[in-house]
Amino acid sequence: MENCLPNQRMMESMSKMLQKPLSMRPLREAFGEHLQENVTLANYTNVHIGGLVDALLIVHSADELANAISKLWELDVPYYILGSGTNVLVSEAGLHAVVVVNRAHNVRIDTHSDPPSVWAESGAALAGVVHQVGLRGLSGLEWAASLPGTVGGAVYGNAGAFGGEMSHNLIVADILHRESGRSLWQVERLEYGYRTSILKSTPCQAIILAARLRLSQGVREDVLARMQDVNERRRRKQPLTGASMGSMFKNPPGEFAGRLIEAAGLKGKRIGNVEISPVHANIFINHGHATADDVLALINLARNAVKERFGIELELEIEFLGDWTGKDLPMKSLKV
Repeated sequence: MENCLPNQRMMESMSKMLQKPLSMRPLREAFGEHLQENVTLANYTNVHIGGLVDALLIVHSADELANAISKLWELDVPYYILGSGTNVLVSEAGLHAVVVVNRAHNVRIDTHSDPPSVWAESGAALAGVVHQVGLRGLSGLEWAASLPGTVGGAVYGNAGAFGGEMSHNLIVADILHRESGRSLWQVERLEYGYRTSILKSTPCQAIILAARLRLSQGVREDVLARMQDVNERRRRKQPLTGASMGSMFKNPPGEFAGRLIEAAGLKGKRIGNVEISPVHANIFINHGHATADDVLALINLARNAVKERFGIELELEIEFLGDWTGKDLPMKSLKV
């Protein structure tokens, strides 16, 4: 997915660009009735927060996604790809861009390859893919049984949980690059690190269309039991109610962001209708009609408290999208 993690000057430049309304005529000519205009993004984010976007497209296959992005590149229009809408906070001011909602969810399971594998389009729900392969007695993805988000988001950010992560499972990703076109990228080319990849950590112009994930043959009952255990462990540790973006901060080396926030005395802290969960302090809950500014204020409060008490600067796992002009954003957070 196309993304840059910009310096302060680039962040300011991007915010200014996102204040300028799009020219809609070329978009209408390119996409016709498929183009939606002035859409509220709160309806497309997991935390139910976000202002208006100038234009929105919904795609249902990897080929549709590639075609849509190719047209947007030709038009030189700013865009953002949204999967399940986790791990992103959209400003109340919205953005002057095109949001492409990725619902490409085709899945093919190959039990005869060595090793067994699953090919999934980038808009497929990761937990759904895990369930499908588990029913066939295929192992290797149990760690992701309870993760929200899509396959594309997991590949993009090297999602992980319970000792597993996407870099351990990915074989190849189907990538569309603005300059070099569509090709398969081996896992090494994504240069994975903790919750990051080359697509996320450097300026690039590429999107994830699909991915092939490595599996192993197992016993159906054992695989399903491990999946159930993962789901139960997550239920015990994370809030069951309320809308959230998932984990707010990355875990610092040798530490847990939630433990640090709790030790700083902020577990259960609330600003407006946003609360640091009393169950898990690295998850912020929207109790209804919360604003993006409230979330940002709580983010800065947590970061400052942890920095003051422990000398550790928490790095965000979520990213900001939209016009945040004049807001006190943490560095390396604006989605381009």
